[in-house]
Amino acid sequence: MANTIKALLLIISSFYFFIQLSSAATYNVITYGAKPDGKTDSTRPFLKAWTSACTSSTPSTISVPKGRFLLKPITFRGPCKNKITFRLNGTLVAPLDFRALGSSGYWILFIKVNDVSVFGGNIDAKGASYWACRDSGKDCPPGARSLTFNWANNIYLSGLTSINSRQSHITINSCNNVLVKNVKIMAPDQSPNTDGIHVQSSTDVTITGTTIQTGDDCISIGDGTKNLFMTHIKCGPGHGVSIGSLGKEFDEQGVQNVTLMNAVFTKSDNGVRIKTWARPGNGYVKHVVFENIVMNNVKNPIIIDQNYCPDNIGCPGQSAGVKISDVRYKNIGGTSATSEAMTFDCSSTNPCDNVRLEDIKLTYKNKASTSTCNNVGGSSTGILMPQSCL
Repeated sequence: MANTIKALLLIISSFYFFIQLSSAATYNVITYGAKPDGKTDSTRPFLKAWTSACTSSTPSTISVPKGRFLLKPITFRGPCKNKITFRLNGTLVAPLDFRALGSSGYWILFIKVNDVSVFGGNIDAKGASYWACRDSGKDCPPGARSLTFNWANNIYLSGLTSINSRQSHITINSCNNVLVKNVKIMAPDQSPNTDGIHVQSSTDVTITGTTIQTGDDCISIGDGTKNLFMTHIKCGPGHGVSIGSLGKEFDEQGVQNVTLMNAVFTKSDNGVRIKTWARPGNGYVKHVVFENIVMNNVKNPIIIDQNYCPDNIGCPGQSAGVKISDVRYKNIGGTSATSEAMTFDCSSTNPCDNVRLEDIKLTYKNKASTSTCNNVGGSSTGILMPQSCL
């Protein structure tokens, strides 16, 4: 743990060094024709500003002043010659017509970029019309993620507010060295698939000081995630912090070295969850720590589900291939919205190993809650409520 924290401090300190570098050039999107009226399409002016910054031989800043700027699907593509800082003082808004974002799955996309910082501002994806289409059962496009980083390195995202994404608000995919700090994410609790932050196939990601209120996972963790550190997270409503679901495909990369500390969950469907499909696979989850967490009326405060299989389709033998081991729960307290506060439903053919409980105090209606253990091995110490079933 000490080495992990030291590594994370080095990552964070490198970001601070990075953001303290002075920018030699500033490109204001207004000078390229962007209109802060929320009605005029500003996509091309933003791309022109990006091109100027991307080709600059010195560190550059793209300035977005106060106002509302309408953007259609936009891709900020690298590699670029130097560091780029986005300073958002205004709000980026998506078209009201959900079909205007097309079927690519992206609204604002950064791809193959290095050393990019995004400070402040708001992004409003106006997802209500898309959710209504989904609810109606009509033929709808796949929906767009609001802000995506693909194959990007040394990314710093600070002070952003994202509201009403049509799908995931922030996606970090195949990235290295990412810091997400003091971000706020909001969508109605019944909005479908509006995950707050999704991380997959990425290494050395830190998420800190973030408040997430959505209709799906506050933070979802996909395969190939390594060295993910989350702290001072507020979650709820939503589906909690979830590793998975994993194992839908046979060949998946493992998840390892994931830490969540100093978090508060309020009226969320889950607290800390690990979820895998009940089908063959070669993935794994190991070296996970959940520590110093408060649950406020959470339906499933602590849960491992290795038998996930919607509609019981595609799960021969109900056997999970993803191996779960070395998971530690320490100093987790508060209230459960259901009588069973702790559920370990592991696979009979691939049991969970080395699950450790230390100082757990979860009550239900001012009484002791219960726990269930299936096919899990481990140990428990300290205060334990519910009583340990390990």
